[in-house]
Formats: sequence, C-alpha cells, structure tokens
Amino acid sequence: MSDVTAPMAGKVIEVKVQVGDTVNENDEVLILEAMKMEMPIVAPASGKVSEIKCQKGDSVAADDVLMVIE
Repeated sequence: MSDVTAPMAGKVIEVKVQVGDTVNENDEVLILEAMKMEMPIVAPASGKVSEIKCQKGDSVAADDVLMVIE
C-alpha cells in the first residue's frame, strides 16, 4: 500500500482518478496549486486507487495523505 502525499501546502485543483482506477507508477493522479504554480502529483507505485481523501477545492498541508494506492 502506498500513500500519495502533498509535497507542500496548496490547493487541490483537479483529481484525475477515481476510487477503483488502476494506475502505474509515475502516472499523474492529482494537480495541486502551490505558490501560484500548478504541480502534478504522481503515483509513487503501481496499483489500484483504494481511497481518495481530498476533493477539488480542498486546501491541504505539507505531508497530508491525499489518496491511497493498494
């Protein structure tokens, strides 16, 4: 199981996957806006998205768990 975490504080502007989707390592799963820049967040490992803990518009802190991949 792998957690997808926020590298820094920011705002979720797009979630690109849904629970149950299969992703490969380094697939873009989420877009975070931080310091006026869009930052793609990628899957740390291949697997299936089992949980999404944020949604578009949410503010997140550094190291928050955004989703879980099994």
